[in-house]
Amino acid sequence: MTNNDADKNARHAERMARKKAVIDERIAKADRDKGVILVNTGNAKGKSSAGFGVVARALGHDMRVAVVQFVKGAFSTGEMKFFQRFPEIEFCVMGEGFTWETQDRERDIAAAQKAWQRAKEFLRNPDIDLVLLDELNIVLKHGYLDINDVVETLQHKPEMQHVVITGRAAKPEIIDIADTVTEMREVKHAFKSGIRAQKGMEL
Repeated sequence: MTNNDADKNARHAERMARKKAVIDERIAKADRDKGVILVNTGNAKGKSSAGFGVVARALGHDMRVAVVQFVKGAFSTGEMKFFQRFPEIEFCVMGEGFTWETQDRERDIAAAQKAWQRAKEFLRNPDIDLVLLDELNIVLKHGYLDINDVVETLQHKPEMQHVVITGRAAKPEIIDIADTVTEMREVKHAFKSGIRAQKGMEL
């Protein structure tokens, strides 16, 4: 090892020691347990995929999970086929397809409201540890649900219940009550170069 390598290693060790001290202090200050509301929004791909990653993690901890999919429903997805195998998860596909496919606002509203009533049952049940509300942001964006009812329901969920909400264009009211919000930004997408949606990636 050269003197230059030894200096680099020493500086690295010092930086990591400082970083560890900062992180340890943050961890020590985070001394509360509560169910969190996590929002995945933004125009890029991956919001639902990230949500289902949380579902997989929860199942790994033997937690009970409920999934309500708004909008989606006209076609089968890989996540639906996979997660429906688990008895610990209630998987409700309540949509009738994307709004540009149905082209029927009244039908879309009826489907969204039916899905929301099912979601409210889960959000009142303390035995459900995690609720994924997939594409809820979309139906709120279109005004298919009463935002005040949604916010009030989320604010009165069981204390230790976690909720994941996905979909682009998250409303400010949802962002305000969320504990964690991630906005996904598109850098590049295969679809724009003519590659159709692929099983295991988009489907």
